[in-house]
Amino acid sequence: MDLWQLKVFVSVVNQKSFSKAGDAVFLSQPTVSSHIKDLEDYFRCRLIDRLGREAIPTKAGEMLYDYAKKLLALKEEAESSVSAFLGNAKGSLVIGGSSIPSTYIIPKILRGFITKYPDISLSVITGDTSNIKEAIIAGEAEVGIVGSKVKESGTLLKQEKLIEDEMKLIVHASHPWANKTSIDIDSMLKEPFIGREKGSGTWDSISKAILDYGSNSSSSSGFNSDSNSGSNFDSNFGSGSGSNRTCEDLAISVRLGSNASVIQGILNNAGVSIMSVIAVQDYIDSGRLKALSVNGLNLKRHFFLTTHNKRTLSPLAMLFIDFIKNELGSKK
Repeated sequence: MDLWQLKVFVSVVNQKSFSKAGDAVFLSQPTVSSHIKDLEDYFRCRLIDRLGREAIPTKAGEMLYDYAKKLLALKEEAESSVSAFLGNAKGSLVIGGSSIPSTYIIPKILRGFITKYPDISLSVITGDTSNIKEAIIAGEAEVGIVGSKVKESGTLLKQEKLIEDEMKLIVHASHPWANKTSIDIDSMLKEPFIGREKGSGTWDSISKAILDYGSNSSSSSGFNSDSNSGSNFDSNFGSGSGSNRTCEDLAISVRLGSNASVIQGILNNAGVSIMSVIAVQDYIDSGRLKALSVNGLNLKRHFFLTTHNKRTLSPLAMLFIDFIKNELGSKK
């Protein structure tokens, strides 16, 4: 058994396919099959079952998969540590970014990072906040940049504010609100709204902003102790004062899975949406889209630098974190 065979094995499990695994590690399918057979001969048991078109690990294979990932990660760590000790930053680093960071933040710092560290091979996993969180927990990525706090923050994951972001209500240039600078929340709640998929940082931030608005409105309105208090509450609740508002009150016309899809939906008059200004700045500058504030709604948020709270970061990961903090100025 050697580490190369384990790398091939991990690729087969990840890809659920011998042919796709071969493409990933630049080997032919027969060569991949030969490596898996050598491992099975070594352990004297079957490691991969072929179920239809999928390659699925057996129970023994699942056990080996966990150890193989640890061994391969340890190899990368050893190589990068020795290189760093010798003054040569060298090796592979996998980072993750939710949709806004991976599209608009990480690309801006790539050139400087690659120029400074030409021997570091950087791979970027893209997904929503939930996807990136799971990738870090599983050890598939060391560092992530996501658009919201996650429930594992402080336990399995460590998160710190990296840069501030502002979201606004985005409408088509021909929309009746296009000449306004702001709109009230009740008007927004009645308008066809393009939502993001649950699990995205943007959707989490929208949900929190609307919920906070309702909570603040409820606490500020108070309750009267006289005989009219009940009718006052009923009146406030139904009048759009903000009491108990949630994202479920939005008139969602469709949910889309990416910022690009949401932008196209707005451009084609499918509805309005709340988006990060950074994602639509070019369209705003060209006059095709307009950005509005929503009165009383706090649409500022942060992007969070996210790492595993229990694992030691590799020297390469620490170099990347230091670099991106310096580049972005750690705006909080």
